[in-house]
Amino acid sequence: MASLKEIQAQIEQLQQQAAAQREQELSGAIQQIRDLMQEFGITVDDLQPKGKKGAAKKSGTVQFRNPQTGDTWSGRGRMPNWLAGQDREQFRV
Repeated sequence: MASLKEIQAQIEQLQQQAAAQREQELSGAIQQIRDLMQEFGITVDDLQPKGKKGAAKKSGTVQFRNPQTGDTWSGRGRMPNWLAGQDREQFRV
């Protein structure tokens, strides 16, 4: 059976081999991508997702409104005091 030091040395050697193999495969993949981009006339802009840029994520909509004060509650989080103990449906927007 191999000693701990021998196993650790093997691990280190395999990690170095894996890093070298990854570097070699990565450079090949990058070259293949460049060749395909050139062949088909693809630009970096073509690779960007299309659609709305910088669109803000829609926040929760107001589901309950206090008609006296105008306070609102989305139905998430702690229930406000003005709504506690009352029928929520009468405040639904």
